[in-house]
Amino acid sequence: MASELDGLPVIATRREEAEGFLQGLVSKSLGWARKYSLFTYPFVTACCGMEYMTMASARYDSDRFGAAMPRFSPRQADLLMVVGTVNCKQAPILQRVYEQMADPKWVMAFGVCASSGGFYDNYATVQGIDRVIPVDVYVPGCPPRPEQVLDGIMLLQKKIQNQSHKLIDRKPLPVISGGAGR
Repeated sequence: MASELDGLPVIATRREEAEGFLQGLVSKSLGWARKYSLFTYPFVTACCGMEYMTMASARYDSDRFGAAMPRFSPRQADLLMVVGTVNCKQAPILQRVYEQMADPKWVMAFGVCASSGGFYDNYATVQGIDRVIPVDVYVPGCPPRPEQVLDGIMLLQKKIQNQSHKLIDRKPLPVISGGAGR
């Protein structure tokens, strides 16, 4: 049975307002920290690897965007950069690498072959890695210029900053009762 109070607006208490404010502040702080600490895992399969190496060089200095330290273990990375063509035999490997990454994780499709299969429209090539794993940023080009890749990193940083970030929800610890003399 519906009561007469069901239609009335709920008034938030000061504690709920403070918790909401604190959660928003923590979310913004975590977003800022995460966007400048991207640890990349390069999944390089084809010719775009040369442009990846150029982008990681001192001339373009990806370190100023917080994405300089490549990790060669997916368990230590949070940005998977799929660089180049992915064929059907590599798709399960790519999916396994993605599953091994810890949350939060993001994916960048580097080049037109990773984004849409490129000009390899045949039975052996995956027509876009988004058929295998979710993709956050697409960087077009064959191969993409380093400036385009840095633009993609900045786009991903904006996306990370605007996401909702939460602290770990923990259950309260049980209270153990007992005297000091027992």
